[in-house]
Amino acid sequence: MRGLKGKGSSRTMAAGGTATAGLVAVVLLAAGCSTGGTGVQDEGAAPSEAASKATPSPVPSGSPGHFTKRVDAVELLLADPKVSPRVKADLRPCAKDSYPVDTSYAQLTGNDTPDVVINVLTCGDAVGMGTYVYREKDDKAYENVFAVEEPAVYAAVDRGDLVVTKQVYTRHDPVAEPSGEEVSTYRWSDGKFTREFWVRNEFSRAVGDGEVVATEAPAPEEN
Repeated sequence: MRGLKGKGSSRTMAAGGTATAGLVAVVLLAAGCSTGGTGVQDEGAAPSEAASKATPSPVPSGSPGHFTKRVDAVELLLADPKVSPRVKADLRPCAKDSYPVDTSYAQLTGNDTPDVVINVLTCGDAVGMGTYVYREKDDKAYENVFAVEEPAVYAAVDRGDLVVTKQVYTRHDPVAEPSGEEVSTYRWSDGKFTREFWVRNEFSRAVGDGEVVATEAPAPEEN
């Protein structure tokens, strides 16, 4: 996963490569079966005729998957007093005006407008340094409602839940070889994010690809 380095992310990338290869094979097979020996399309409307009949379905305003504006994530972070001076000091362009910031829009807090999920990364190896969630208020300003500032942390959205992954290192672990990871799932309830699920994966040093061992969850955590 982007923002995280180590064994867990390598397994995900390998699975993605296998799926892509399978998709290419299916597309090539379908292309070979869709035309006859003459090279002329056997049946169906001509492309221009089919395109003229196609009418896209309108997306209602305010429906899921619809938002009307983007935010300047860098400006939002720099103006936020809850963002640490350390993160702000590292928040500079990697190349020209390209900042190491990932931004996602999703409905996490039950608000009418999408919430903003921001991950701050390092320029060199794209390791997550901090993750934040902003919720729009009535006056069109944004409020910081969630923040984690630790090395190798990254947040993603999964079906309306906020999923935060943190790599776990011992004293002698290199950046590319963490000892494990902790995955926490948060849900919005009573005006705050509360941790609902927690998993700790410990990577075996004896196996090249890393075995995974789940351990007991900690006490519930609120943010």
